[in-house]
Amino acid sequence: MLRDATTPQKRSGRGNGIAVGLAAAFCLLFIVCALGAEWVAPYSETDLVALPWQSPDLAHPLGTDQLGRDMLSRIIYGARTSIGLSLAITGIAFAIGVTLGLAAVSLGGLADQAISRLVDLFMALPPLILALLAISIFGTSLLTLTIVAAALSSMRVFRLTRSLGADIAVRDFVDVARLRGESTWWVMFREVLPNAIIPLIAEFGLRFVFAFLFVASLSFLGLGVQPPMADWGGMVRENVGAFNYGKITPLVPATCIALLAISVNLLGDWLVQKRRGA
Repeated sequence: MLRDATTPQKRSGRGNGIAVGLAAAFCLLFIVCALGAEWVAPYSETDLVALPWQSPDLAHPLGTDQLGRDMLSRIIYGARTSIGLSLAITGIAFAIGVTLGLAAVSLGGLADQAISRLVDLFMALPPLILALLAISIFGTSLLTLTIVAAALSSMRVFRLTRSLGADIAVRDFVDVARLRGESTWWVMFREVLPNAIIPLIAEFGLRFVFAFLFVASLSFLGLGVQPPMADWGGMVRENVGAFNYGKITPLVPATCIALLAISVNLLGDWLVQKRRGA
């Protein structure tokens, strides 16, 4: 009876292992495409190689888009654009959010209140509305898109870092470091930050997915990455008319968007669970 009672748990563990393995495989595949697009893609992202919305064949395994460009090549180049831009946004957001969060904890008092209330003010507004407002003012360049998305994402990183830092800063080992005469920033980056790394790892995965979906959404609306540069969200918008002809071309980039978002979330959860188990 004991063996039967533990069997569902073992099966669940094997199922989770398979899911994590598939997630890692998809992430690795997309990373290889992003890093080696010029060598992996059979055509350039702008080459007109066949008729529009041509069905898949040996020369074009995923068919062609609305202009006759190879969809497989566009997907590969789109991986580089989407993943690279999302990583840049997430990295900048964490640099800003973690630094401001630790600064709020270390300074305390009026400075902490001022930073926190300012962040609360912007977080009360819908992020998409703020992004559309900024893009309408500064234009639809990649720089504008990166700065706007990073600023919006950094607010949530700040809230998490400040909450974790405030909890860790009152522990005994932090008091010991202060009694040794260590500087405030030394304490923050050498004592507080390393002990907050597990939740921040999970948050990095979530922020990456947020940035990835945010960029894809804006590109779908025509306000993100601009043609002819390949981007998965923009590719869905450009090829949506294929449904009128019984083609499933828009589902190819849409499937890639879903696979990457789910895979990163699964890997992030697995890394956190493994770190906690260790």
